[in-house]
This record gives sequence, structure tokens and C-alpha cells, in this order.
Amino acid sequence: MKATAKAHTNIALIKYWGKRDESLILPMNSSLSVTLDTFYTVTTVEFDEKLTEDVFFLNGEKADHTDTERVSNYLRAIRKFAKKHLFAVVRSENHVPTAAGFASSASGYAALAAAATKAIGLNLHPQELSQFARLGSGSACRSIYGGFVEWQKGVKEDGSDSFAVPILHEDDFPIAVLSVMVATNRKKVLSRAGMKRTVETSPFYQGWLDTVEHDLSELKHALELRDFTLLGEIAERNALKMHATTLGANPPFYYWQSATMEVMEAVQNMRSQGIEAYFTMDAGPNVKVLCLPEDEQKVYDQLKQIPSVKKIFTCHPGPGVTFLPTGEADVC
Repeated sequence: MKATAKAHTNIALIKYWGKRDESLILPMNSSLSVTLDTFYTVTTVEFDEKLTEDVFFLNGEKADHTDTERVSNYLRAIRKFAKKHLFAVVRSENHVPTAAGFASSASGYAALAAAATKAIGLNLHPQELSQFARLGSGSACRSIYGGFVEWQKGVKEDGSDSFAVPILHEDDFPIAVLSVMVATNRKKVLSRAGMKRTVETSPFYQGWLDTVEHDLSELKHALELRDFTLLGEIAERNALKMHATTLGANPPFYYWQSATMEVMEAVQNMRSQGIEAYFTMDAGPNVKVLCLPEDEQKVYDQLKQIPSVKKIFTCHPGPGVTFLPTGEADVC
């Protein structure tokens, strides 16, 4: 009972920020993302009746107790649903800068959900798979699909109507996303903790809730029109509003570094020069710069001149979850 799955990260254009249910990972607002082709996780799950506990290997090394326990707790939900009491060896190769704002949990749990459910014998519809991925990491539910994806928040207490749905295929609206790395260290405030603190203590959070659904509606309209300008303006505005909520938390915190601000300013300067580019950031210091494919080299060249920029990854809309022949994880 063995399966291997590959899942890509995504970057939210309309952010998911805040939970109404911590255990089921139900969001306060709906969100919309684009799956990226460059960053991904490949995970192999093998259930074995001889095992007496779950074993987790990350990037070729046996994971520590905390990470293993997290994976084991996640597998427990799958075992319960499948009505099978089997433990597993999980081998995950993460081709994402971990915990620095590059959404490694999204690809990680999407790949784990796909591999684990298939290995244990479940044949799930993508919608059901999205719900399982959500239980590991909220943004992971969007990585089940490629292209532009909406995570519908739902209203039911059991979370049965909270899942991702595809909006546009990855080939339907060509854009470029330049992922700009300005920091490689782990974040001081992880997304889950920062989100909780913001919801519970920030007086700015209600303003976020009052406007985010309108942002979502506008961005979906931009996608219908294939209007890159409107998409960029909304995504940039939405990101700034999300990050502003953290400044009102108690105690206050922020994910930006001085280098983050330098990239943001450079993007705004490009627009004044007639190069259309927009920025967005998840819960981390690194910046994603949106532009049209015909402008990506010009944008890349200007970003590369910023001394604090460590590396730039060129991304485009990517695919959803795929299953690989078992054993292919080692060569991806």
C-alpha cells in the first residue's frame, strides 16, 4: 500500500487570514490563489501492517519528534475515514524554502493528503481531497488544483462546504510571478500563531473582514476579463491590508524586513517608468512580483540590481496534484 504524489505551492492573490475554527481549519474569509510551477513537494506514503508507529523522513533525514507527531496526527484522520488502523512510512522531499514565506506547508500537505489517501485505498474526488488537505494546512486545499483557485470559506460548522474550486486553468491566463528571496531564516512568528494573535487582538482585523469579500469579487471579475492591471492592483492592495492587521495585534508584529520594503519600492518605481508590475507577500519577508510574461525579463533585471535580494525564482501558473510512479520521488 504505497503511493507517491507531487503538489505545487500557491501564492494567494486574495489572502486567507484568520480562522473561525482552529481544529478544522475553517477560514474567516474566502481566498483566491495561483498555483506556481517552480516550487513543489514530492511525498511517498507506504502503509505497512508490521509498523507500530508512523515514521517521517523529510529531505532524506528522519524528522524530529514534533514534525513526526504532526504528520502522525494528520494521518490519524485519514485512518479513521478509511477505517484502517495501519501506520506508515512517509518520505517527503520539499523543493521549497521552508518557513520563510514561500508556502511550503501548502505543497507539503497537498502532497501528503494525495499520497496518503491513495496509499490507504481511498479514491477521492478532488473536492474531497481538497477538504483533507485543508485539515493539514489551510492553503494546502488550494494546491490540489492548478491555475487560479478559490477556497470557499463555507458556513457549516462541520466544514463540509469549505473546500477549493478551480477558477481558471494554468494556461488560461499567462502571467509571470517572480518570487524574490530576501531572507532565508525561519520566521519569528509562524503563520498559524500570527493569524491567531491578529484575530484575537487586532482592532484592524474587522476592517479586513469588511472589505476582503469585495476584493475577492473584484479579482474574480479581473480573471473573467483577463485584466492584468485590475488583478495586480487588487492583489497588491489586499496584501497590504492583510499585513496592516498585524501592526495592531497585541503584541504587534510584522513579517517585513528592510529588504522587503526595498523590493516593494522598486516595483512601484517600475510602474512609474511604464513597466507594469505589482507585489504581494504572504506571511513572510519574501516578495512575489506579478507581471506579464513579456515584461518578466525587464522586471527580473531591475530586481536583480537590489543589493539585499538574494535570489529570484521565475514562476508561472502551475499544475495541480499529480501521482507519480512509486520511487520517482528520489529523482524529482
